[in-house]
Amino acid sequence: MQDGKSRREFLYAAGAAAVGIGVGGPILSALARGAGGVPERTGPRYALVVDLQKCRHEEGCRDCIDRCHEEHNVPDVRTGSGEVNAKEEVKWIWKEPFPNAFPDEESEYAAESQRGLSAIVLCNHCERPPCVRVCPTGATFKRDDGIVMMDMHRCIGCRYCIVGCPYGSRSFNWSDPRKYLSKTNPGYPTRTKGVVEKCTLCDERLAKGLIPACVEACREKALVFGDVRDPSSEVRQILNSRYTIRRRPALGTQPHVFYVV
Repeated sequence: MQDGKSRREFLYAAGAAAVGIGVGGPILSALARGAGGVPERTGPRYALVVDLQKCRHEEGCRDCIDRCHEEHNVPDVRTGSGEVNAKEEVKWIWKEPFPNAFPDEESEYAAESQRGLSAIVLCNHCERPPCVRVCPTGATFKRDDGIVMMDMHRCIGCRYCIVGCPYGSRSFNWSDPRKYLSKTNPGYPTRTKGVVEKCTLCDERLAKGLIPACVEACREKALVFGDVRDPSSEVRQILNSRYTIRRRPALGTQPHVFYVV
């Protein structure tokens, strides 16, 4: 008992000393924030909901893809024969067969309509993005509102982020992308050879109070964008009332693109 009491007294004295020399302040602040050491966030947290039940009505529709790529000067990289160059293709938003997009959801007992479904995919703007953790220059980073960004000027082309992303949501410019553009949007910068690019949820449009271009372009209203921290937002209402899935949730990245199935 005496040894235990002495140990407690020692720890108490050490803690008091830490506070006295200024170390205790940060420690106590971290404890006050909880076990995770993460302060509570009060600003918006943006997310996207894709309603596959609406999107499937027009399987061949590319409105959201074409609008996004036109808006952001995404090159249409093709071979000499006019075919899409799969090895050098650059894409911000595209369609994947359901089994490829959601391997965890695939089952031999799934409905035939689901197995033949295509899903719109893009950067998931994860809560815990592995691409950010592996980038050596800080060229890719996550904003407070959850949007995962790319600073092309800081990108050195190492492609660690491409390897780190488990969703294949990043593209590398193997050659000058501008030579593949028949026309450009002067309101958005073009890129250069040797940099990575991806969806940014139209941060440039959000700054003007506009919604993402893909959401605006969807005739079926299958895409819904908003703040998931706002209980009155449409995305929050959908998440509260509809069953949704996310891509590869077991990885722990916490994607913020949700799918109504």
